[in-house]
Amino acid sequence: HLGERECSLQRRHQKLVEESPSAVVTPQLREKMGKTAVRAAKAAHYVGVGTIEFLLDRHQNFFFMEMNTRIQVEHPVTEMVTGVDLIKQQIKMHAGEKFPDFLRKIQLRGHAIECRINAEDPAARFAPSPGTITAFHMPGGKGVRVDSHAYAGYQIPTYYDSLIGKLIVHAHSRERAINRMRQALEECIIEGVKTTIPYHQAIMATPEFCRGDFDTSFLEQFHFQPKE
Repeated sequence: HLGERECSLQRRHQKLVEESPSAVVTPQLREKMGKTAVRAAKAAHYVGVGTIEFLLDRHQNFFFMEMNTRIQVEHPVTEMVTGVDLIKQQIKMHAGEKFPDFLRKIQLRGHAIECRINAEDPAARFAPSPGTITAFHMPGGKGVRVDSHAYAGYQIPTYYDSLIGKLIVHAHSRERAINRMRQALEECIIEGVKTTIPYHQAIMATPEFCRGDFDTSFLEQFHFQPKE
């Protein structure tokens, strides 16, 4: 298995921030959860890249929730900490190639965080913000990755997904990854539409996120204070 992803920061059951590894999963728990996931996939005779989701309580007990038999939106954080191109491996497996041995001995390296940048106005109860992007500049450099289809002149549709792109960072530690994400968000320039970038910046500044002390209800209680 390729470790876990922490996806507890959700709004209306939609993930906004993902990271790997989880700040609360111990090596022993990771091994136990991983073996359980592998057994479940083998029992279903599943072939390919997939994700088994568990709910974890405060006592480190985990419970099966569902399996996603596909590449998920947040797959880049797994790629960043494993060095594995999941899309490439998925294609190879379904082309009939043998399962590579190196995937059985993966070691997680460092910490990765992903923010989903949406065309929504967090100061107006996340109202959709369709329109034309008039300026578009995303950060780069060491440990920074951007997956996006957008560009200056791109039209954000009214009736479809408001996702503009995914901003992913990687660093040696979680603390450094958070700092790198803060810097990357600061360097983002998207004009013409409202985005969730200020909301992500506010999340990155909370003591709870910095400690890794949050659950799926955190954003329901989080009071966003837009900058004037």
